[in-house]
Amino acid sequence: MPTSRWIAAAMAGGIFLGGVAMTKGQSAHDAVSRHMVAEATLVAHFVDAAVKAGMDRDAINAALRRIADETVISEFWVSDENGEIAFTNIEGVDFTFPTDPAADSQAAPFAALVTGDQSVVVQGAAPRVLDGATFKYVGVAGVDQRRIVQVGLSAAELGEP
Repeated sequence: MPTSRWIAAAMAGGIFLGGVAMTKGQSAHDAVSRHMVAEATLVAHFVDAAVKAGMDRDAINAALRRIADETVISEFWVSDENGEIAFTNIEGVDFTFPTDPAADSQAAPFAALVTGDQSVVVQGAAPRVLDGATFKYVGVAGVDQRRIVQVGLSAAELGEP
């Protein structure tokens, strides 16, 4: 199996099999958030391994699209050190994360992942900057460089209106 296919398969397997146990008193929303942190962490390691393996942007985006198509994850947004999207499963969208974590924007808190002030950002379901659609986002810092590695679930996937 070529390296790129192995990496995608390993990542997808990790998403399906990666268990996050609920503890007594933990809400379903907390469990979803913990799973999303695990998923974003897997994506961060996938991007690192894919880049080191010589995969180009199109191949990485194609792998992210396949995973999104075959799982409940709606979106992947992986930035560079300037907050500009480097990898995503969403075609035809030009998006840059704000660089100020305190800016008045739904996406602003994720800037703290690039600055190094935080390693994980968990956000509740809210209308997103891009188009007002309701999504829950979780992000982690990149493992290969300063970057935002974000996974998103749509309101439909969350079972919310």
